[in-house]
Amino acid sequence: MKRRNIAQHAPGRTPSAGGTLLRMLGISLAVVTVSAIAVAGFVAFDLANRVGEDAVPLEAAPSVAPPGLGAYPGAFSILLIGTDECGPVSKRLLGERCASEDGILNDINLLVHVSAEPRTVSVVSLPRDLMVKVPSCVRADGSTASALDKAQINSVFERAGLSCVAKTVSGLSGLEIGFAAKLSFDGVMEITDAIGGVEICIGPNGLHDRSTGLDWPPGPRTVQGYDALQFLRVRKGLVGGSDLSRISNQQQYMSRLASKVLSSETLTDLPTVMRLASTVASNVKPSESLVDPVRLAQLALALKDVPFDDFVFLQLPTLEDPADRDRVVENTRAAQPMWDAIIAGEPLQITGRPSTVPGAVVEEPSPTASASAPASPTPSATPIGRAVLSEEISGIDLTQRTCTG
Repeated sequence: MKRRNIAQHAPGRTPSAGGTLLRMLGISLAVVTVSAIAVAGFVAFDLANRVGEDAVPLEAAPSVAPPGLGAYPGAFSILLIGTDECGPVSKRLLGERCASEDGILNDINLLVHVSAEPRTVSVVSLPRDLMVKVPSCVRADGSTASALDKAQINSVFERAGLSCVAKTVSGLSGLEIGFAAKLSFDGVMEITDAIGGVEICIGPNGLHDRSTGLDWPPGPRTVQGYDALQFLRVRKGLVGGSDLSRISNQQQYMSRLASKVLSSETLTDLPTVMRLASTVASNVKPSESLVDPVRLAQLALALKDVPFDDFVFLQLPTLEDPADRDRVVENTRAAQPMWDAIIAGEPLQITGRPSTVPGAVVEEPSPTASASAPASPTPSATPIGRAVLSEEISGIDLTQRTCTG
């Protein structure tokens, strides 16, 4: 009987501690990576759901580019409105002011236009007392609001909703508005808190106002929550005491908020970015075109490399309404060249005052301004290719900081 040769195998190696550790690290890294992707996907899904809950279609809006990787292609316009709507927090803080509100008014109206390459950003503030022509609009419930030859702009939201405000502003400016969003009192407070507050500047006379209870000394001041809301609402304590004076405060706040959000300190701070995104999703009521988180990323990427002196905040030039001295109408002679330049995507040169408030002053250029964005030059040194705006148009760029009058 023959003996069968049994195959002899080399002796197995005892796993080394180093090899085991590397395999464990590899498995752990894979688990962490998958978990991170899952968490990111959940966050994006959650944000999209919250943003889309009350989204509204924009009537007569242009078609917008589909979501995709990279910056949004071409030019686009976004309408941002701030309403006097009270939420749970503001009702507790403002009490009687909220209890007596009859309707919801769009008191803050900002038209943001981002040009095609090379990018420029123009933010135009429209006064709440501005009298405008209002087109016929389809309300959210399907009913139609008839056209008006003349109405105060801050009544349009109550009359026919966000879409109608966008349609009205589009008719005024000549810009097609593909995106829009609404923010309430509570939203202002929560977004300011999410970014860690906004540093503002109080002018040499201080800021004193009985209506809002503000009694602030001169100098820099970081505002959060209720203080931020009151700063945006204050009117009677400002020089002139008008809505035009209040717009100067709003532009100071918005420009400083934009500088902080666009700073490398914020953009590289993931917890702050996520907290801000979550807060915006919970407090901003957008148009349907703003629901997709990928499109939001496209719009944000379009702003990433804009030089700070090509990021301008302007106030619509106005004249007293001949029919009512407490209201204003557009100063078309000064405004039309501005609208034409914005539509053409031209960089803008501001020659007017930084503010309509007589006592407002300008600080030194912002320390966050990029080296490629020097302070705006004087009219005599206007860079080639810039559209020179009328001296009747007040405004600032992100290299400048104003203080209240």
